[in-house]
Amino acid sequence: MKKLRLLYILFVLSLNITAQQAYYNNVDLTKTGLALKQELATKIINTHTNFLTYTPDVWEACKATDVNPDNSSEVLLIYGYSSSGRTARTRGINDNGGGNGDWNREHTYPRSLGNPDLGSSGPGSDAHHLRPSDVQYNSQRGNKPFIDGTGNSVEISGGWFPGDEWKGDIARMMMYMYLRYGNRCLPTTVGVGSNAATPDDMIDLFLKWNAEDPVSEIEDNRNTYHENTSNTFAQGNRNPFIDNPNLATQIWGGPAAENRWATASISDLENLEKTRIYPNPTTSGQINIKTINQTISQIKIYSVLGKEIYSAANPMFEGQFFSIDNLKTGIYLLKLSNATQTATKKLIVH
Repeated sequence: MKKLRLLYILFVLSLNITAQQAYYNNVDLTKTGLALKQELATKIINTHTNFLTYTPDVWEACKATDVNPDNSSEVLLIYGYSSSGRTARTRGINDNGGGNGDWNREHTYPRSLGNPDLGSSGPGSDAHHLRPSDVQYNSQRGNKPFIDGTGNSVEISGGWFPGDEWKGDIARMMMYMYLRYGNRCLPTTVGVGSNAATPDDMIDLFLKWNAEDPVSEIEDNRNTYHENTSNTFAQGNRNPFIDNPNLATQIWGGPAAENRWATASISDLENLEKTRIYPNPTTSGQINIKTINQTISQIKIYSVLGKEIYSAANPMFEGQFFSIDNLKTGIYLLKLSNATQTATKKLIVH
């Protein structure tokens, strides 16, 4: 059962779906369980051809992949949720360093929890799990294992809840690290949860978060950048669970995650891809939906508790625009549908 999550909601497929799937053209995606896990692990290991240095490469990679979609002079900060301070959601793109007010490189899989320690090369400098983070907030997280919670990021009983906006990102990064580095990056070491229902060390917590929290635009941007080795600080490989969260369900079971490769025509996918929702986050209680092709047949907004708070069938666009007013502060799930496809995005109202 799909819950909800957050972030700004440009629209589901920020990468071209056919190009995305082409990365897996020599992977047998009909397999399931640990056989599929091995197929994907082989792929991301073999295509990881550029090994970044922790300094300066990872700094530059973060500045390329984690840019705020609404302000190119900023990066998004993992765990962040406020407008300023240590819990800020954004920071100036060049305000990186080690001092208070700077952002630094958060090892979402803490180096000290690796077996052995991940160090500052190999897994310790793998950009797929390194995210910009406020220096002080990064220190507050430390190496606390991830634990379930709700709302904004917070320390809970010696564990760390990354926040509703970021929990899906975290789950998919932990899945990637387990695929890429195997027993050196065990899920049971970095998260509080049971592995009793999975065929290996994957825990129910990350499967839950992966299903509840849809892929964000920033995750897609990171994958697109890192596959393209013409980008100076790209690794060459992708995170498969960003491309299709349902791959985790195929391997480990658990709650059904979003299947981004569900059947739909290329034209329908392109139309949804060109749809933009802004501003997101919004501080005015108003969002605008802009579409090049007026193919949106239904708009629905749900609260984080699953309650439908807005619905419009066959919405009447004025030119290319449709606006929704009077949204109260909170985190919402927005669903846009056309004849064959539904796209789900997170919406934040401050």
